[in-house]
Amino acid sequence: MRFIRSLLLLLYFVLYTVPYATACFIAFPFMRPDARYWMAAGWCKSTLWVVRWLNGIRYRIEGMENLPDGPAVLLSKHQSAWETLAFPALMPKPLCYVFKRELLYVPFFGWALGMLHMVNINRKEGKHAFDSVIRQGKKRLAEGAWIIMFPEGTRTPVGKQGKYKTGGARFAIETGTPVVPIAHNAGHVWPRNSFTKFPGV
Repeated sequence: MRFIRSLLLLLYFVLYTVPYATACFIAFPFMRPDARYWMAAGWCKSTLWVVRWLNGIRYRIEGMENLPDGPAVLLSKHQSAWETLAFPALMPKPLCYVFKRELLYVPFFGWALGMLHMVNINRKEGKHAFDSVIRQGKKRLAEGAWIIMFPEGTRTPVGKQGKYKTGGARFAIETGTPVVPIAHNAGHVWPRNSFTKFPGV
């Protein structure tokens, strides 16, 4: 049954995401960057509802009252795809992800990233790449967005610990921005590289 429900989720992604993305591409050129973000976040919100209803993946949040009113740098564990779509749906401020520039060249997905004004990093620039992240990040913070990074750099299985990169902490220090650490257990219900999703909180 879990496999069938996971298959139905894939069908949802195909049947719902493609027309939603098409609508975004048509509308984005005529919208402000913040409006583009919340339109994209609408897809995230509806997807959270679908995985709750279809796959039994629920969530409980602790500590939302500790979020700052002003700028913030969110540093989160990265275990699955769930948190990538959940954070824009749940956070009260627009989120600005930091990602490698190569993703900008991925058809449709990369184009959307470009129009959402996220922060991209060109690893070929070596030590100067971080300077570019600081410049872009400061601008996004001034616009009211929160910067979000995954310090381990990639999805890490539950119970494992990757090598933490220092970019997030360095960015927070350079910009004088408070850090919000985020822990979660999404890897239990949406495991890395697993087609099957599992019910749980």
